[in-house]
Amino acid sequence: MKARWLLLFLYLTPPTQAAEMRFWTSTSGQLIEATMTGLNAARRTILVQLKDGSNAEIPIESLSPPDKDYAKQQWAVMQASPAATPAPAAAPAAANLPPRWQARATVDARLAKVLESGGSVEVEAAVVRSLDGFKTSQNADGSWGRGNKAAMTGFALQCFYGHGDTPDSATYSDAIMRGLMYLITLSKANPHGMLSESWVGGKGGSGTYEHAIAAKAVGEAYLMARYGSKSLPGLRETFEGAVKLIIAQQNTVGSWTYGGDAIAYRADSKSGDLSLANWHFLVLELAREAKIKIDGLDSCIQKAVSYIKDTQSKDGGFGNANRENHYNQWSLTGGALAGLYLMEGTEAGDGKKASKFLTGFLTAEPPDWNANCNLYCWHGYAQALCLEGGPAWKTFASAVLKQTTAAQEADGSFKKGRPNWPAGDAADATYRQALCTLLLETPYRCAMK
Repeated sequence: MKARWLLLFLYLTPPTQAAEMRFWTSTSGQLIEATMTGLNAARRTILVQLKDGSNAEIPIESLSPPDKDYAKQQWAVMQASPAATPAPAAAPAAANLPPRWQARATVDARLAKVLESGGSVEVEAAVVRSLDGFKTSQNADGSWGRGNKAAMTGFALQCFYGHGDTPDSATYSDAIMRGLMYLITLSKANPHGMLSESWVGGKGGSGTYEHAIAAKAVGEAYLMARYGSKSLPGLRETFEGAVKLIIAQQNTVGSWTYGGDAIAYRADSKSGDLSLANWHFLVLELAREAKIKIDGLDSCIQKAVSYIKDTQSKDGGFGNANRENHYNQWSLTGGALAGLYLMEGTEAGDGKKASKFLTGFLTAEPPDWNANCNLYCWHGYAQALCLEGGPAWKTFASAVLKQTTAAQEADGSFKKGRPNWPAGDAADATYRQALCTLLLETPYRCAMK
């Protein structure tokens, strides 16, 4: 097989007539719908054009045997043409993105990161199955989920954007735009611009979680729009308003809590909520990365960093040193460390101490779908370790990616694992599907470069 393909890697030639639009598959599932346009000898990939006209590459080794044979035959047709012209370059949108975002923009870049992390080509197929499932399960109003719709919509959109899909996507454009419009409309439905139906004070704290999760999704859409993807009316205003609300509701200790009277947030609280704050850290860094000019953003980030450090125990983890406590370091260190890395960099001494604690804990208790499947916690662990990179990340990723893909159902959903920390469970099917998909996307979503 290698000898046959080496003959095909002599030079790069585009098609002279329209090749067929088809589904290219991995050894275990659908990969991508595209038309073959050529081969890249140095990178050992086939060049394809997606339905929206953008270009991508697929590693040959990830293809199923029938697709390899088809590519060989199509290449022979291309070489036989007398009207060969240079092949199209990589999609400009991918090249224009910030370095940390480029890995999610093409198939070959995503697969390269997954393989570097100890995953397999099945990860890409699993993500696509999940996105197809989200497309099918979207509510008529553009939202996802049966309850906490702002959060579930935010999670689903993060999955699409984590895979490099935007409103320009030929396959998911409608789902993404309707999801964004749901959140944009929701932010206009209350006087605070809060991204939740549960924004009113005195009625619990779920709205504060929802706001941060949905704000991150809107922020990713805004950032991608700044670099060339399709934007929507009200997108910038919604994200900026969401960030301003987060800044305004940060309390004196640098955290966020709920229980207010007029709004779900309680800005006058003098206590911290590390679980809630972990979602907000992601939005703050995204706002800075998107280069929006908002008064108080830098000082808000500084106070958030100080808060994280104040929660560090003598063991090195972030959170309560008593494992029986709800806000314990075994459960929350991942999210806090990811926030610290994003806002201050991976060289922070406090981060290294926390990383040592987290690595030691995961070495003693490796992730196990049937014993400690705390997906909420795994989401945080994965982000922190991926940002750091190195052996600890590869060990964690290879185990989690394999177990997560094995738990996927044919419709893109995921079987429920067995948690050993109830608050880390993901009993709701939409929530579980989102966390699993984000885990699978982590190698290219969270890599520093």
